[in-house]
Amino acid sequence: MGNSSVLEAGLLEVSLTRRIAASPEFVFRAWIDAKHLAEWWGPKGFTNPVCEADPRVGGAIRIHMRAPDGTVYPMTGRFVEIDRPHRLVFSTAALDGDGRPMFEVLNTVVFTAVDEGTEISLVARVTSTTPAAPQYLAGMSQGWSQSLDRLAALAVRL
Repeated sequence: MGNSSVLEAGLLEVSLTRRIAASPEFVFRAWIDAKHLAEWWGPKGFTNPVCEADPRVGGAIRIHMRAPDGTVYPMTGRFVEIDRPHRLVFSTAALDGDGRPMFEVLNTVVFTAVDEGTEISLVARVTSTTPAAPQYLAGMSQGWSQSLDRLAALAVRL
């Protein structure tokens, strides 16, 4: 039942492209190195008090995103494919108050060298949902867009 509403709202897949002024090797590292990940992951104004990543196939990702109002949104994930510095595939799941997944997303990121640095092409595909998911999924596109803005800003700083 939960699936149809998400599907009708056109929220099952987000795809974004962004150019970043840094080499593919650097940009790729920012996605798998927890120290860098913590600096840009999540929408504008969010921080990541917990950010752990074990960058190998099957390795776990654990991030607690803290909103400006102090609410913490925990998520877990797993690395599915790592082809450095060309392609990264990982799954993420937002957890409810009891630690159960509300929805799962398969994220595929392709890194292409361009004159100005790196073009990132991201496809985030929702693979499972629950009735609690739509309110969160509604912000997925904007959230990713803001995250990539933060990644671009980080690349310029480092």
